[in-house]
Amino acid sequence: MKQLMAWVVLASGLAALPALAQKTASQGIDEYRAMLQDGNPADLFEAKGEDLWKLKRGPKNASLEKCDLGKGPGVVKGAFVELPRFFADTQKVQDLESRLLTCMATLQGFNAEEIAKTPFGKGEQNNVTALATWISAESKDMRFNLPQNHASEKTFYEVGKRLFYQRGGPHDFSCASCHGEEGKRIRLQDLPMLTKNPGDGVGFAAWPAYRVSNGQMWGMQQRLNDCYRQQRFPYPGFGSDATIALGVYLGVNAKGAASVAPAIKR
Repeated sequence: MKQLMAWVVLASGLAALPALAQKTASQGIDEYRAMLQDGNPADLFEAKGEDLWKLKRGPKNASLEKCDLGKGPGVVKGAFVELPRFFADTQKVQDLESRLLTCMATLQGFNAEEIAKTPFGKGEQNNVTALATWISAESKDMRFNLPQNHASEKTFYEVGKRLFYQRGGPHDFSCASCHGEEGKRIRLQDLPMLTKNPGDGVGFAAWPAYRVSNGQMWGMQQRLNDCYRQQRFPYPGFGSDATIALGVYLGVNAKGAASVAPAIKR
């Protein structure tokens, strides 16, 4: 009887204690990322990318140091936060990865079409990702400001917007199904709203990023490719107009957001 009374008193005391604050799932994930950030494996890809930029390679035995990413031959700092953009030499709107293919082809003599068809994470595709990682790091903390002066840039923005809301596939999904409104999450992770800031400053502004869940470094092309996979759409071609148009739409929406790439993701 005394033991029972003791349990009653203990239970009453616990009930009177203030409720302990519980962390949300997103807070827990943010803390996890913060712990990993100092040892972000993206640093290894970044170092590799810098070496590849300066290394003479390919059939022409040349480096990429004369590659024009939009701010003049060889200028890297600040280029990432202004891509995708229109390039007069190709007469195309290009993102970072597709522009790197152009430079690898024209300066070094690589076959851009073969690289575009190579699976992610293999061969020269792995090198493109490393280059993109280093180039993005050179603009870290700088603000996104994609140009919208050329008619093609404006067209790509409008096409990207339509693709963002286009529903289809067996699940009738669109990009907006996950990223078109506040308060959504998947697998305990918050999904940023990518139609405005600050949401797109968390989404677009964070790639390339290291994926802890699969131990891989992903550029924006692979990120978009996997989004289409999850929607059960056919895979888009690497550097396709569709993926670049989406990049323009997301990038313009991220205007003013500071780049945190290369980031670390779940």
